[in-house]
Amino acid sequence: MTRPPGTVLVTGVGRRRSIGTGIALGLAADGHDLVLHHWRPYDDRLGYEQGADDPANIAQECRDLGVRVELVESDLSDPEVPEALVAQAVSVFGGPLRGVVMSHCESVDSSVTTTTLESWERHFAVNTRAAWLLLRAVADRLPEQADPDEPVTSVVALTSDHTANNLPYGASKGALDRVVIAAAVELGRRGLRANVLNPGPIDTGWMTEEIRGLGVGQTPAGRLGRPSDTADLVRFLLSPQGGWVTGQLLHSNGGFNAG
Repeated sequence: MTRPPGTVLVTGVGRRRSIGTGIALGLAADGHDLVLHHWRPYDDRLGYEQGADDPANIAQECRDLGVRVELVESDLSDPEVPEALVAQAVSVFGGPLRGVVMSHCESVDSSVTTTTLESWERHFAVNTRAAWLLLRAVADRLPEQADPDEPVTSVVALTSDHTANNLPYGASKGALDRVVIAAAVELGRRGLRANVLNPGPIDTGWMTEEIRGLGVGQTPAGRLGRPSDTADLVRFLLSPQGGWVTGQLLHSNGGFNAG
């Protein structure tokens, strides 16, 4: 397989210190034009480290690598947004939609007894429903039958194994896993490759010193993950060499909790 790079839609690229940024820069280095999505109100609400112009600066870093970049700000809890995002990614540069990388999320800590109905529904709207609607929008643009040696579009969704004390996030990510794997099975003959990636503990601004120490202690590789570690696997999955990998829940986490 020797297909050239095309356009990739990457969601959740709002802060310089994020997995989404690492993925965007890696894909730009591989020659993919990019549609980069972000939602500033969510980043502001979390209060993690960010610059005033992070999205624009990230987009420019990618352009400096020689690719075209379109920046889009929208709220994925709105059910109209996923279709609009995919439509824009397909049309903006006129080339094929080679990939969709879902690195967006809603993540607010709460437990079985403290989670509100509003929080539960927003987590599922952003983390699960939006993923399904993005996949459906991609499916609407797939051929009825594709060349099995030439995947049309590759989808990678980031997941997590958080559960206790991060209940709505963990539950909605677990549902996300099933949605993406179902898409890989149902749409494989139409050229879709779809995988879920669990990056393990990566400090993008949410860790305390105690959490960092615990994370390193539980990782045989002896360090926390970096956004570039996740980006390397995403780059492979979106490359021709990764076209035989589909329907998988992959762990790229330095062996975290393997023992």
